[in-house]
Amino acid sequence: MNLIEVKDINAPEMDIFARATEPQLRLDGEFLAETASVILRALENGYEPVSMLVETGRLEAEAGPVFEAVEKYLGKDFLDALPVYVAEQEIVINMTGHHLARGLWMVMKRKPEISVEEFCRGKKRIAVLFDVVNPMNVGAIIRSAAALGMDGVLLTHPSVDPLTRRTARVSMGTVFQIPWARAGREESEGTALINTLQSYGFKTVAMALTSDSSSVDNDEIRRNDKLAVVLGTEGTGLPRDVIASCDYRVMIPMFHGVDSLNVAAASAISFWELMK
Repeated sequence: MNLIEVKDINAPEMDIFARATEPQLRLDGEFLAETASVILRALENGYEPVSMLVETGRLEAEAGPVFEAVEKYLGKDFLDALPVYVAEQEIVINMTGHHLARGLWMVMKRKPEISVEEFCRGKKRIAVLFDVVNPMNVGAIIRSAAALGMDGVLLTHPSVDPLTRRTARVSMGTVFQIPWARAGREESEGTALINTLQSYGFKTVAMALTSDSSSVDNDEIRRNDKLAVVLGTEGTGLPRDVIASCDYRVMIPMFHGVDSLNVAAASAISFWELMK
């Protein structure tokens, strides 16, 4: 194996782990995954590693299964050539600043992005994230979508990139298992994306509290062949024109004076109800 000991915090080969921003990685067609469980999910689903950073104390127990997976999916020659940087915990923490991360990072290649049209092909139930910018919410929604049987997740352009480090970790790696796509800038403006989905035969369901909202437990909505569940950002929710352009508006009945749920919690309830 190509193990490379790291002692210098300013080593140029560490830039990609310690100093490169996620937008920079995206421009280079790469992303940074962390923790063994997330990295293993990515490898199982065909993502190719570029390099790896491991704390010395985690080289056997946590990195071992990752090495085995790289060899299994890409071959021994690939594993032997893969740069694996090894450093003491104190150096890694200083370099990354990720005190809560678990000592294992891998730079991986992105897969080619797909169009909205290609994403929608053959799907019956999708989640649409409209300008959801909190990486933890996006990760949790993707995990719920995968667990509850949705066919995929479509995001507007301003929404957070699902392959950001925190989003992938919160999703528990399900971001690599369920199909997703991001619409372009123009496709995401105003009601354009809703109109596009409707042209593909989807009935659009806005999660919004309006005067004509029905309960999410709705048999009429469930009977539709193709549904797109549209969720807005935390706090402000969906824009009014988007709500008005959707075919249905639904809400989750509340008790004890509670007026709303976190968007990730609301998504899980809506997916469960509309998949029945």
